[in-house]
Amino acid sequence: MQKNGIGASEALQLSGLITLTEQGIASRVLAKNASGNLTLFAFDRGQTISEHRVPFEAVVIVIEGQVVLTIEGTAVSVGAGDILRMPSGAPHSLEAIEPSKMLLVMLKNVPMVQEAAV
Repeated sequence: MQKNGIGASEALQLSGLITLTEQGIASRVLAKNASGNLTLFAFDRGQTISEHRVPFEAVVIVIEGQVVLTIEGTAVSVGAGDILRMPSGAPHSLEAIEPSKMLLVMLKNVPMVQEAAV
């Protein structure tokens, strides 16, 4: 594996790439380029990220635990195995309900396709 990222043709267990920090938040950038980035986060129970906005589409994939993301004033509970899209520019915040790990995918200059419900 590369020092901070993902090596080519290498399968890795996401949850093992970041360690929970007691009463803290850890992050690790796995990939970054002009189109966006992949960042792993680990949150101890009760940790929060205050409301902010980013000018990019984002997708959150929870790997372990349970978080509540509040997007444009609407609270959404997201658990292990769940995926959630956050629209560009939407105010959002996060609270870890239990120790949690998640992957954040930021998509710069890449429009999201709106698919019909299955």
